Amino acid sequence: MSLSMRNQLPGTVTSITTGEAMAAVKVRLEGGQNVTAAITADAVHDLGLAEGATVRILVKATEVALATAPVDGVSIRNQMPGTVSEVSSGGAMASVKMDIEGGSLTAAITKDAASDLGLAAGTSVVALVKSTDISLEHDPDSREPATG
Repeated sequence: MSLSMRNQLPGTVTSITTGEAMAAVKVRLEGGQNVTAAITADAVHDLGLAEGATVRILVKATEVALATAPVDGVSIRNQMPGTVSEVSSGGAMASVKMDIEGGSLTAAITKDAASDLGLAAGTSVVALVKSTDISLEHDPDSREPATG
């Protein structure tokens, strides 16, 4: 399957906390970062998710915000540090590619924001993604870790 979402990172489900309608699914990415996806409880069931399941997190570039340092006092818990590898600017928008441990992310932000933050190749940044902006993909036929 091909998707238009550029941000696709592999990981492993480490825990699932299910509520009446929604679930918080914690995923450890291959680079070691921990992220949380807030998805429906039905999606957890439909995808067949369980601890140890291999998944890919999917994030639209427009849902990735950037900061030049970790941000305290904000509800966004998914904060992934990295380094800008490329900035491509158009008339109004900029595409910012960044390398993170175990992969890369792209953020689509305004050209003014990229300029105000002084973003260029080599700039240290932190990608911020709300848990509700993360989707999960799971192939239940993929090889899962053995359980003892």
